Amino acid sequence: MLNETRREQLDKIIKRYPYKQAALLPALHLVQEQEGYITKEAMQYIADYLEIPYGHVLGVVTFYTMFYDKPMGRHHIQVCTNISCQLLGSETLVSHISKECGIKPGETSEDGTFTLSEVECLGSCGTAPMMQINDDYYENLTVENVEAILKSLK
Repeated sequence: MLNETRREQLDKIIKRYPYKQAALLPALHLVQEQEGYITKEAMQYIADYLEIPYGHVLGVVTFYTMFYDKPMGRHHIQVCTNISCQLLGSETLVSHISKECGIKPGETSEDGTFTLSEVECLGSCGTAPMMQINDDYYENLTVENVEAILKSLK
């Protein structure tokens, strides 16, 4: 499942830990970097490789929002809808992004460009409202600057 380079990386990572199971999160990151998301087959591969139950791997993948078990758009837009962001207009931003991208939260655009998610907290309450697109944070958002950000990504 992992290509040779990533398998070698995983073997180096495993050596850092007293137990193979401790390398689960890095192993899942390697799979997701390679494939874009983590299939059930990849979960089984990792379970076998790390000698842990499949159910444990599945539980980790489905618990953490950083892991995807289905294909995602090239740009994963995560809008914080927790209290600070909500009070400062995140619902308006989600509506605007939905309209601009033609998708609802939880959906991916037909062309595979965008996936929209509502998330609980991205840890930037002092600069609310905010969103994360892939690995980049965007803070102090307005409809106007969200529109500019989306145009730059299309």
